[in-house]
Amino acid sequence: MPSSIRIGNQHLTVDVSSLGAEMQALTTSDGRSWLWTGDAAFWTGRSPILFPIVGKAPDDKIAIDGTIYPMAQHGFARRSEFALAESTAMMCRYELAASAATQAVYPFDFQLAVTHAIEGRALTVTAEVTNRDQKAMPFGLGFHSAFVWPLPGAAGHAHVVTLDNKSEPPLVRLQGGLINPAPLPSPFKDGRLVLDHAMFDEDAMIFPQGAGEGLSYGAEGGPTMRFRFENLPNLALWTKAGAPFLCIEPWHGTAAEAGSSGELSKRPSTTILAPGAIARFAFSVEILQ
Repeated sequence: MPSSIRIGNQHLTVDVSSLGAEMQALTTSDGRSWLWTGDAAFWTGRSPILFPIVGKAPDDKIAIDGTIYPMAQHGFARRSEFALAESTAMMCRYELAASAATQAVYPFDFQLAVTHAIEGRALTVTAEVTNRDQKAMPFGLGFHSAFVWPLPGAAGHAHVVTLDNKSEPPLVRLQGGLINPAPLPSPFKDGRLVLDHAMFDEDAMIFPQGAGEGLSYGAEGGPTMRFRFENLPNLALWTKAGAPFLCIEPWHGTAAEAGSSGELSKRPSTTILAPGAIARFAFSVEILQ
């Protein structure tokens, strides 16, 4: 059975489950909750870690050097039991190692370590992927955290995503769960996007490039959450129809493109990790009000 651990300081409390090393709650000292609760009426996820793929594969199958393997959307890490490797009052580290079950669908010897660490009013979530194999290892890695929409105390206020780099990155959409690479006009204007549920009628908004290394998500005249990204060049925003959450998803890797072969190494933004190498990916979120 999954277990959980709580870390915290005088500003924040974070609960993390051993199942998927997934954050279950993010609460400020005043009792306000910032993370989606996982209500099954909409979506049971809260903050899953996506590995070894982000998004879907054609027919839920990937190819590695021409050999076909089954692979469900977003990979297997989010459904896997992690081992608690280390914890302190303000940090916990969970690890997932390759097993017979993982190698049946992903034929590599790897370790995925996920660390949640609090400093002040900020939480940093870090994923480290180690290639323990003798061959190069392709994979995608993504974060899929859902935050409440509206933010605490901000019902009725416009909610805005603002990119630090003030850019207008091109938008792509999903086609049958796969990327349609044809770029669409950016919904951002000078880096600013006023959120509307109708924007998600066609599923996620995906920005393969240009969104930059940070953004803020906030309510006009209300609270703001500030994000920083490390080694995460792709961004998606997503919610379900009528659901009171917004997923802010920084990725290194996306779903396969429509019409593609399914070869994992050919997916957009795939990492190819050399034997013995370690790749690090991280995001931090600071609650400003």
